[in-house]
Amino acid sequence: MLDIKITKNPVPKAKPADESKLGFGKIFSDHMFLMDYTDGRGWHDPRIVPYAPIPMDPATVVFHYAQELFEGMKAYRSVDNVIQLFRPECNAQRMQDSSDRMCIPQVPVEDFVQAVKTLVELEKDWVPHSDGTSLYIRPFVFATDVGLGVHASKHYTFCVICAPSGAYYAEGIDPVRIYVEDEYIRAAPGLTGFTKCGGNYAASIKAGEEAERKGFAQVLWLDGVEKKYVEEVGSMNILFKIDGKIYTAACTGTVLPGVTRRSCIELLRDWGYEVIEGPLAIADVMKAGREGKLEEVFGTGTAAVVSPVKELDWKEDKVFINDGKIGPVTQKLYDTMTGMQWGKIPDTKGWIVPVCKG
Repeated sequence: MLDIKITKNPVPKAKPADESKLGFGKIFSDHMFLMDYTDGRGWHDPRIVPYAPIPMDPATVVFHYAQELFEGMKAYRSVDNVIQLFRPECNAQRMQDSSDRMCIPQVPVEDFVQAVKTLVELEKDWVPHSDGTSLYIRPFVFATDVGLGVHASKHYTFCVICAPSGAYYAEGIDPVRIYVEDEYIRAAPGLTGFTKCGGNYAASIKAGEEAERKGFAQVLWLDGVEKKYVEEVGSMNILFKIDGKIYTAACTGTVLPGVTRRSCIELLRDWGYEVIEGPLAIADVMKAGREGKLEEVFGTGTAAVVSPVKELDWKEDKVFINDGKIGPVTQKLYDTMTGMQWGKIPDTKGWIVPVCKG
C-alpha cells in the first residue's frame, strides 16, 4: 500500500456556481496526485499536492519523442450521496498494457486504484450534484529524462488530475452523423492502436477536423491495411446491430479495449444477444443499411457512455438508421450503465467501487 503524503491547498478554489455550465475539461479541482519513477529504484514519493503547473526542461524527452499515455474515468455522486467509481481496476490494467507497449514502467493496479480513490475522497466536494454530471479523472504518465535521443527514459512521473464535468446529454440524447474515413488511417497491426497514448489522438485530428467541417460528429476508422473493415470511432468504440445480432471489431491490437465497450458486451450477452467480435466490412454494413437490416448503431465510451448513430456516410453513399431515433437496445444499455454509475439501480455486476460519503 502506498504511503501517500497529502499537502492541502491553503487557498481552495471557488467551486462552480452553475453546474449547467461546467463543460468538459475546462475547470480543475484543488489537488493532483504525483508519483515519480527512477530506474533502479522504482515508483516512489507518492503525494497529493495543490494543483499547479509542472516545471519541465525544454529538452524533456516527452516533448520530443512522445513517450506517454493516459486514462479516462469518472467519479459519480449517487442518489444516496455516495461518491463511487466504475471498474477502476480495468483502467489500471489497461494502463499497464499500454505501458508495456510504450516501454513505460507499469504502475501496479492496486497503487493506481489507491491513488485515484485517495484523490477523489479528498476532492469529494468537487463531484457535482446535478443529474448526469460527474468528476472526470485523468491519470497519465510521461517520460521525464532530459536530453535528446530516441530511447526509453529512465525517469517518469505518474499524475492524476480531476475536472468536474457537465452532463454529456444536457438536452437529451441526440443521435449523431458519422463520416467513414477511407483516406487516413488511425492504426495498423504492430503499432500502438490498442494503447491510450496521445500520438494516436494527434494522428486522428486532421480527419476529425475535416469531418466536422462537413457536418459530421465523428470519424469511423477503417483498418489500416485494406481500408475495408470497421474498427472504431474517433473517441469511442462502435457496435452494430444487424438482423438481431451485435457486431463489433475485435480488440486484437488496432482497437482500444474500451472499459465501456467491455461492460456493454457483458450486458448484451447477459440479455441473450449474440455478440460477434471480429472483422466486419464497411461494405456489408452499408448493404445491411440499404436492405433495412441495420437496426442500430452506437458508440461506447467513458464520456458519452452510449452514443446512438443516425447516419453513416461512406464514399458519398449514405445509410440512415432507425429513422434518426435512439434504438431500444441502445437506450437499454444507456439506462442500465448510467443507472448503475449514478446509483439509480442496483449494481448486479460488482462494477461499482464506493469511495466515500459525499
